[in-house]
Amino acid sequence: MSLAQVHYTSAAPGAEGSEGAAGRFTSVGPGVSGALLAEIEPLVRYELPGGVPDRPSDSELRSLPQAFGYAVLSDGSRLVARSAPVRDTGGGSDSGPGSGPGSRQGVRFHAHAVHLPPGVPLPGDRLPVEAWRSPLWVSTTPAGAIPDPLTLPPGPAAVSEGLDDFAVSRGPWLAAVLADLRRASEAEAAAGRPVVLVERQCADVARWLGLASVALPRESAERLTFTTYTRRPGGSAVRVVGVGPDDAAAARAAGLRVHECAGQAPVAGADDDVWATTAARIWRSRSPELFGEARELPGEPFAAGPLAVTALCAGIALGPDGRAAAAGWAADRPYALDAKRTGQLVEALTSPGIDDRTGPEFDAAGRLFGALESRSPASVTAPLAAMLVTEAVRGGNGSLELPRRDAFAGPEGAEVAGRLGPEILTELADTAGSRSVARTVQLLRVARLLGVDGTDLLPGVVDRLAPALLAEVTAEETEREGPESAPAPAFAPALLELLDEQFEVRTALLGALDRIAPQDPGAVARFLERVTLPFTGTQALPHLRMCAEVPGAMATLGGDRAAVWHRVLRAAGLSPFAEPLVLRTAVGLVWEDRAPTVEEARLLLDAATSDSHRAAGTWARLVDAALSASAAGTDEAAGLAHDLLRGYPAEIGGRERAGLLLLDLVRELRTGAPDPGWAERVRTLCARAEPVEPALRERAYAALVERLLAPDRPGAELYDFVHGDDPDLIAAYDRTARTEAVRTRLRTQPAYAADCFTVWTAHPHAGRTWPPVAAALLDEVLRPAVRAMSAEDVAEVEATVGRTGSSGRADAFRAWNRVSTLGRLGRRIAGRVRRG
Repeated sequence: MSLAQVHYTSAAPGAEGSEGAAGRFTSVGPGVSGALLAEIEPLVRYELPGGVPDRPSDSELRSLPQAFGYAVLSDGSRLVARSAPVRDTGGGSDSGPGSGPGSRQGVRFHAHAVHLPPGVPLPGDRLPVEAWRSPLWVSTTPAGAIPDPLTLPPGPAAVSEGLDDFAVSRGPWLAAVLADLRRASEAEAAAGRPVVLVERQCADVARWLGLASVALPRESAERLTFTTYTRRPGGSAVRVVGVGPDDAAAARAAGLRVHECAGQAPVAGADDDVWATTAARIWRSRSPELFGEARELPGEPFAAGPLAVTALCAGIALGPDGRAAAAGWAADRPYALDAKRTGQLVEALTSPGIDDRTGPEFDAAGRLFGALESRSPASVTAPLAAMLVTEAVRGGNGSLELPRRDAFAGPEGAEVAGRLGPEILTELADTAGSRSVARTVQLLRVARLLGVDGTDLLPGVVDRLAPALLAEVTAEETEREGPESAPAPAFAPALLELLDEQFEVRTALLGALDRIAPQDPGAVARFLERVTLPFTGTQALPHLRMCAEVPGAMATLGGDRAAVWHRVLRAAGLSPFAEPLVLRTAVGLVWEDRAPTVEEARLLLDAATSDSHRAAGTWARLVDAALSASAAGTDEAAGLAHDLLRGYPAEIGGRERAGLLLLDLVRELRTGAPDPGWAERVRTLCARAEPVEPALRERAYAALVERLLAPDRPGAELYDFVHGDDPDLIAAYDRTARTEAVRTRLRTQPAYAADCFTVWTAHPHAGRTWPPVAAALLDEVLRPAVRAMSAEDVAEVEATVGRTGSSGRADAFRAWNRVSTLGRLGRRIAGRVRRG
């Protein structure tokens, strides 16, 4: 069908009444409404670049840029147009009144456009950019009908001619520009801001669009609206605009995505658009036909895999991201390639000249090997298997999916084993270096794959591997923030595969972990929570079974640690009498970060003999329980201390022994008859137990002074206490004597009051500390108690003082009490005088 054509020209310069007029349509084809003309006019306007002379020569006129554009109108129709500068002849059909912004003295512009109704394809099913080279574009309004300018001569598509050389010349910019043009061609990019291409020649902008139209799928290329030249990129309604170097700064200032292809080449950097980097390599290799081949392969339109596979099979070298994309795509679709292209892909991926392989590339290659292993002959997959195990040994990639053992059954496997076997054994035998768990596991697995015999090295390797497992998990937990729960460590899958593959390694490693568990059962339990080891076989492994049992026991039994301890101990399957170390493991699991209570310690003490606790070392936890509980003031702690001193006399020493002896002395002071020298023993044991808990010191002081305040205490002990002149002990005595219990006894028991009077007046010159304390107690504690007594009770106190002391002591009491009585009497008389 014939397409409607539109012609638009700027006004003739200097014409009468030209001020403010932009130009006019000189010819409008059928079907183009006035509303569409209002949309078309800003699309075809043209503004001369800066620096154009008023009357340019013919060569200067030909060098001026032409604006070739493609746009979508509001009704879904499309417009292909060319706006070109022309010399003003002073008349003709294009002349008219006014002078527009595109005009200059001697130069104006003419726009020739073709309107494509909705759903109507371009002639010959060509892409819009293919029409930019058409010789049928005109620079004047024709008198009659003219051929459709979108009709191109037969032959090769004009868009492809010369693009190879252009792509090579623009190599540094290719990937970045193609990535942006791809994004601009997406359906949701219609409302986005345009991509700006800066070129000295507007024809080069068209060539960029030609590169994109070949690389992009057809529907994407048709969405890529453009203009090859504009002075105002920020106001453009199309997706891609071309500007000259003079307008690049303004485009950047407007916040647009600018590619300055006319300047210095950009510094090479990382580009994460693998499709674009692969497309750039194909263009630089002058192989645009590969884009069509890639589109025949399954996959998303802009997936890098099909393009990368096509390029590699054609012998085009790609970077690690491109190779990884190809291997990953082929691994997911091993049926998509025939045998020839599969062989070409494997050959390209395993080329010995490649020295920049990355971890993701090896991972993808491992998946590809797994996909091809059962579909392709060994001659095809052997290079992949050799590459993977070589990387596992020399590259240290611990996350690789390794081939199965039968992949190395042939001569290729013997060659790889001969090359890598000595390296594996040397590294496994190295005890000086620090080797990660993943590395050790990988070496053991590769050794088995290649049939390398490391039996002699296995015990040492496992003895180093077992603590390394716990150390890496502990370090990871220390660094981790947030909730306690965490996923399995990265080495877990490979470790479990190793244990599943190699029975001898599993047996040795589980045994080593079981031996470690009593030393740090909490670390082993946390490890087993994250890595479920297979120890359900015939091995006893009592400590591992206990470590595996404790999380469930804690969850179901809650805070009842005694019940948890019983359940964990049962999980061992061994009696503490037969294997004392299970005691240590159980105690470490249940009371890892705290001491048992006295009740729990008593349970532990009664659960096994002293020999079992001695062999397990758990007696130390019982000592901690007694000393920790002493702060709570429980009498049970003193009883536990007494039993521990009897049961472990050789093991308990130092400050712990002094602390327990102090607790035992407290028990004797309150319930029995301790050996003489109470005060001195308290002072000595407190000094030996330093740093002693303040609560324990207070308990010892309190027990001592309570006994010294009792009427049946030995006089020698009281004498030693008073003359010891210990300020802390005397202060404790003073505090206890002022308690309500002592005051009540003084008021209600005349004999006790007499005893206290005798004691508090018996040592007036015993050091510096005691006399003022005793005087204060007489005046502030005993005097109020005596005042509250009846006359009969006071007489009994006086008589008791005389019987237990001497007549002089009784006289002293009468004199002391008389002063008190006179003081009361004087106060009564003074009160009556004041009232009178």
